Amino acid sequence: MGTNSAYRLALGAALLTAFLLVWVIGAVGLIGAEGDPADRMYIGVLAIAAVGALIARFQPLGMARALVATACGQALVAAVALLIGRHEAAVSSVAEIVIANGVFAALWLGSAGLFRSAARERRAAAAH
Repeated sequence: MGTNSAYRLALGAALLTAFLLVWVIGAVGLIGAEGDPADRMYIGVLAIAAVGALIARFQPLGMARALVATACGQALVAAVALLIGRHEAAVSSVAEIVIANGVFAALWLGSAGLFRSAARERRAAAAH
C-alpha cells in the first residue's frame, strides 16, 4: 500500500491528527469543559475518516478525498457547537471553538494534500 514517502507521511499525519483529537477531547475537552457531551460529536469526525479510508481502500487519491470530507466534518462540528450555544459556556468562546477546530481541520487538509502528492507520485511512477 504505499511505498513512497508522501504516502507514509500522509498516513502518519492522519493518524497523529486522530490521536491528538482523541487526546485533547479526553484531557480537556474541545467544546466546553472536560466531559462535555457536545464533544461526542467528534465521534462523527473520526467515523468519516475511518469509513472514508475503508471506502477508498487506502488508495492515495481516495484517502485525500476522505480527509477533505473529514476536515469538512470537523468544521461542521464547530458550526453546530456555535449554533447550539456552546460558546456561551464560561470555558469556551467563539474564538476558542473556531481556532481549535480550525487547527484540526487544517491538519486533516494537510494530510489530504500529502495523499494527493502520493497519488501524483504513484501516477508518475506508473507512467515510467
